[in-house]
Amino acid sequence: MIVTVTLNLALDTTYRVPGADWDGVNRVAAVHRRAGGKGVNVARVLRALGRDVLVTGLAGGATGQAIADDLRAAGLPHDLHPVAAESRTTLAVTDPDAGRTALFNEPGPEVSAAELAGFTRRYESLLAGADAVVLSGSLPRGVPADAYATLAAIAASLGVPAIVDADGEPLRHAPKGRPSIVKPNAEELARAVPGDPAEGAQALRGQGAEAVVVSMGADGLLAVTGEGTFRARMPYAVRGNPTGAGDSLVAGLALGLVEREPWPERLRRAAALGAAAVATPVAGEIDPGVYADIHPQITIS
Repeated sequence: MIVTVTLNLALDTTYRVPGADWDGVNRVAAVHRRAGGKGVNVARVLRALGRDVLVTGLAGGATGQAIADDLRAAGLPHDLHPVAAESRTTLAVTDPDAGRTALFNEPGPEVSAAELAGFTRRYESLLAGADAVVLSGSLPRGVPADAYATLAAIAASLGVPAIVDADGEPLRHAPKGRPSIVKPNAEELARAVPGDPAEGAQALRGQGAEAVVVSMGADGLLAVTGEGTFRARMPYAVRGNPTGAGDSLVAGLALGLVEREPWPERLRRAAALGAAAVATPVAGEIDPGVYADIHPQITIS
């Protein structure tokens, strides 16, 4: 089982607006609403690939209940820790004709120290049967920036490998928890540490991460690991909605970690899953046809 942790769970709304007028009034062609947050998207992809998963995180208010209801309807096992404040909603407006997407993310609830402590105790018990844990996404207000480092360290103490996908201060702190993989994108890495992607990845690895995988969109992946540095290069760019592509990529990394795949195959599958996610209208889904076409064409050096 792979546990995914989303401390800032959300109810995601996606508007599909072909030919969007970004300065005017638009008619929405389709609306999708469902439980979201990076860890939920990772769990959806893993579940679609036949892997047992468990979603956990913080949820509060009517929005939190709607998140739990949607997870139940989707057949995603979950164990959410309650908080008093209302969980957030997010909005993605995507124009498939232009290949453009705008995201509007609320900050999330205010979480008390007691609520976070309660979650941490529950989290430790949930790891008892876990093969790996994914810690991803933004942190709600009141949660300290080193939260992912703390949760990764707990996992390490229990022999459970952890993947951290974070931005800003949580990313800077993450290596202190000695996670198996830290997965920033190129922009997140540049904000966290100076230097080019290879230098930044090596810096995070030097601070405690076992491996750092940098996603670079259509330019593929860069992985700095204990076995060397690898590049996964894409044969072509996939047009569509990039929301959730990084989460699908993380799902591939988690599978490779659990299955102990060699790094080249691990990166090829992760990159192909990321590309297959771009071709779908909502986060947490992949296009099997795109995956099958692009996977064998990805080159690893």
